[in-house]
Amino acid sequence: MQIAQQILFIVLSGFSIWLFAKKAKEISRNINLGRDEDISDNKSQRWKNVLLLAFGQKKMFRNPLVAVMHFFVYAGFVIINIEVLEIVLDGIFGTHRLFAEPLGSFYQFLINAFEILAFLVLVACVIFLIRRNSIKIKRFISKDLDGWPRSDANYILITEIVLMSLFLFLNASDTLLQTRGVAHYAAHPTGNFILSQYLHPIINGMSNEGLQTLERACWWLHIAGIYAFLNYLPYSKHLHIILAFPNAYYGRLEPMGQMENMPSIQNEVLYAMQPELAPTGEQAPAVQKFGAKDIQDLSWKNLMDAYSCTECGRCSAACPANLTGKLLSPRKIMMDTRDRVSEVGKNIAINGEYKNDGKSLLHDYISVEELMACTTCNACVQECPVSINPLDIILQLRRYLVMEESNTSPEWAAMFSNVENNFAPWKFSPDERDKWAEEMK
Repeated sequence: MQIAQQILFIVLSGFSIWLFAKKAKEISRNINLGRDEDISDNKSQRWKNVLLLAFGQKKMFRNPLVAVMHFFVYAGFVIINIEVLEIVLDGIFGTHRLFAEPLGSFYQFLINAFEILAFLVLVACVIFLIRRNSIKIKRFISKDLDGWPRSDANYILITEIVLMSLFLFLNASDTLLQTRGVAHYAAHPTGNFILSQYLHPIINGMSNEGLQTLERACWWLHIAGIYAFLNYLPYSKHLHIILAFPNAYYGRLEPMGQMENMPSIQNEVLYAMQPELAPTGEQAPAVQKFGAKDIQDLSWKNLMDAYSCTECGRCSAACPANLTGKLLSPRKIMMDTRDRVSEVGKNIAINGEYKNDGKSLLHDYISVEELMACTTCNACVQECPVSINPLDIILQLRRYLVMEESNTSPEWAAMFSNVENNFAPWKFSPDERDKWAEEMK
């Protein structure tokens, strides 16, 4: 029986890891569909951002109470799963609490700490579940989350509540079997743990066989739940648990508001002012595409941003366009980008290469009205806890609209025409621009 359990555990572990690796490879391929972008400067500052933004969740602490609960959920879940190492080794070698004897009293300290964290995770998840579904917080009831995204958040919270409960009942049944001197449970006594001991009265009426069944069921469900969670992550907004770290590292370091100029456009302005510098003949540059229409025109960092989005809605809650009822929602921009990347990835997986499906990110997913509502204020960039930059995608799509499709408002078109003809936004020729000063004499 023990050998059969070991074989089953190894098969389950191998299959789960294979599934996750397969999906991770697919996501990596999808991110690399974007154009190249060199992000290799200032490594020390980038590692500092990883420490402060990804590990320390610095931006979350603008709302201290929510930040502390989120930190409990995040840190608790990660730290508690250190115990998964023991569970995995127990499953492979058929042992029971493999680390109990080598670690001695320190093992008791570790499990006690894990139990406290598990309880904090459980309580925080219950509060978040109530907060998300009962309190009408605007960013949680937004139509951005209609359908699967709203359910996704609830499924994750419920899963974490179940996993933490299983962990506590596993310890409670285990330590109760130790006190009863049952089989291998008594071989390495650990003593009662700080919180699970209070569950003893609930299960004390069970027989030894019933307790062993409960302990094994909690053990199997706990590890199976972790493997299920691992393979659910790539399909969920909670992929940010993994991608928050590289995304924080590769985040833009330039001051917010500093836009990335296109050298070709700068040269056009230069040539307009100094025509003698314009290249001719074979020296003339090839026709260039301006801005972005689909995901292949965006950079790989833009696509990583899309996969890293937590769908928390802090960006949209801070967006002045969104607050005044405009159609723009930075969160939706990121969700739409991710949906389009996934669709293109499926297209490639089916056909071996990308076959034009007649769709594009611009127009089919993100509308002109959304893009034109953006004030480029950078509020969305400032608020994002994992260094996502929705504005960069908005600007690239808007560049395509204006420069490739000439799709812009009459006011903007007039300004562009003035800049082209008069080298200024105003409808005055350069020769007349200083007449106002003469009138002051």
